[in-house]
Amino acid sequence: MFIQTEITPNPATLKFLPGRVVLPNGTASFKDVEIARERSSLAVKLFSISGISGVFFGYDFITITKNAGAWEHLKPAILGVIMEHMMSDIPVMLALQNEEEQQEFFDPADNKTVCAIKELIESRVRPAVAQDGGDITFCGFEKGIVYLNMRGACANCPSSVATLKHGIENLLRHFIPEIQGVEAMPQ
Repeated sequence: MFIQTEITPNPATLKFLPGRVVLPNGTASFKDVEIARERSSLAVKLFSISGISGVFFGYDFITITKNAGAWEHLKPAILGVIMEHMMSDIPVMLALQNEEEQQEFFDPADNKTVCAIKELIESRVRPAVAQDGGDITFCGFEKGIVYLNMRGACANCPSSVATLKHGIENLLRHFIPEIQGVEAMPQ
């Protein structure tokens, strides 16, 4: 098994591509081992590596965020854990739970606008963000402001504010003039 790695715009996060489906539906994000224990043995194993502070599973990739250590020292251990797990055919998730099943908020009168926002996010934004090892989902729309949830490599990335304000906000405002701004939901 050959696992590719890619850098992301977030220097604290690396993207690992095992060459197979990681999660067939949705995404999963773990910020600590306690949350991981209930849902993913792979995430627990990854957190056992000193210096790992975040694990994110996408369709065909895993992003790992570090809070200590150099990638050249962490990467071999991470690759070993991912390879061992993938070769065992143990499911990545213990319990299937789609994180996208979050409570959205918006005025029902804005339903047409919200549908347009979601379509643009799904067709243009999410694929680009996934290329960088992250994910972004719609949370709400209120008083002209679109609220988004950023996960994986995008969470706490130094360039995430620029991505939100100059990339996503400009795109959405171009197609939907009533949008006044875009904000990230607090983690």
